[in-house]
Amino acid sequence: MTLDSSAPRSLGILGGTFDPPHIGHLIAAQDVQAARSLDRVLFVPAAEPPHKRGPLTPAALRLEMLRAALAGADGFEVSDVELRRAGPSYSVDTLRQLRETFPAAQLHFIIGADQFRELHTWHEPEEVCRLARLVVMDRDNLSPDDMASPLDVEYETVRVTRVDVSSTQIRRRVKAHQPIRFLVPRAVEEIIRRERLYASR
Repeated sequence: MTLDSSAPRSLGILGGTFDPPHIGHLIAAQDVQAARSLDRVLFVPAAEPPHKRGPLTPAALRLEMLRAALAGADGFEVSDVELRRAGPSYSVDTLRQLRETFPAAQLHFIIGADQFRELHTWHEPEEVCRLARLVVMDRDNLSPDDMASPLDVEYETVRVTRVDVSSTQIRRRVKAHQPIRFLVPRAVEEIIRRERLYASR
């Protein structure tokens, strides 16, 4: 696990495929970190995301891109905990491991509003909410109706800057030979070019 050895008091966990990581990920994490006064935010790339289908860029390259994206960013770190674990990348297993690693830290599990609405379909969703405070990123000034969920769990929302960029969009732009400068950190763009990523999907 690629982590600073000092023990944080408050730790944010942001998971995803990060295929590729882009400025939207970084800005949202920055907003949550500031709003919740988090000591650190861990970016956790998934090995086998249970709710996503289709091909993924090899884990080693996604990890390299994420490390490049976060280079020099104070308070942001990468954890390869899910890449080193066999089987589906269940968030509950990740939170259990992080709880063991940082027993004194308050864990803040950061998800999007769309993920929150589907949380009841996740593996052991109630346990996810027991292990960590649930932080839902609000990009659209959501109403209580927008946050309707079959689960009766506590959560807090954090208003984050809306950035209309997605990993899917970036992959499509690369395939169409359109520029991606300013949508991803320069170091990430260099890896995409070097490895000829997304040219065929």
